[in-house]
Amino acid sequence: MHTDDRSAMRAKFAPPTEAPRHSGVSRRSLLATAALLITTSGATAKVVTKVLPWRPNEAYPVTPVVPGGWLFFTADEAAVVDAIVDRLIPADELGPGAKESGVTTFIDRQLTGPYGGHDWLYMTGPFPANPLPTQGLQSPLTPRQQYRQGLAALAAYCKANFGGRGFVDLSADEKDKLLAGMEKGDIKFEGFASRMLFNAVHANTMEGFFADPIYGGNKDMAGWKLIGFPGVRYDFRDVIDNPNKPYTLPPVSLQGQPAWGVR
Repeated sequence: MHTDDRSAMRAKFAPPTEAPRHSGVSRRSLLATAALLITTSGATAKVVTKVLPWRPNEAYPVTPVVPGGWLFFTADEAAVVDAIVDRLIPADELGPGAKESGVTTFIDRQLTGPYGGHDWLYMTGPFPANPLPTQGLQSPLTPRQQYRQGLAALAAYCKANFGGRGFVDLSADEKDKLLAGMEKGDIKFEGFASRMLFNAVHANTMEGFFADPIYGGNKDMAGWKLIGFPGVRYDFRDVIDNPNKPYTLPPVSLQGQPAWGVR
């Protein structure tokens, strides 16, 4: 994402009186439309019969992610995912990118949890070969399987088509062209759909860059600062009666921070 892409995002979410600093749309401008996906994973569903799906006053407290090491990825897989997310949202003068913001850690930790196994999704076929857009993902493969098989297929493709080099060894231009081909489905992997891998990493990158930092990504709330999202600040009474004015207070995550007391 170039400077004008990030600025387009800021303009989209800025108050009407705040003039955008740049303009323009590029191949990553869709990031702006995905910026409010402040989620930890895709939609989930659970089959429940003869019992209530919850207990009164039941809660699911979040365990903060501690960066460091990999729970699902191998070191080589993590390096490739790092390189991919770095091209989807690279750092620039407007702020850090996905790699610096811990998105690969976010994805790694999500893959070790219920999301990684689609534990709460209906995973019994049939799976149509050409599903409607409203049908969502139609595959018997869980996210863990998509990443493991997809990254292996990407490694094999790069080795065969780039003189034995891996994805991390490609130039920025080569990476961008390869990712663009994967997005369109024009790149043909052996035994795996390149578009499936691209879609998985792309969706998880957006989630990780804009999710609450408690889940491992969005380090220092870089994604929120980029679009002016306030986070989970408990009180907006000081600003609710002042529409069309820039919101200048720093964002606050679920873990809280000194900004809780800033008025």
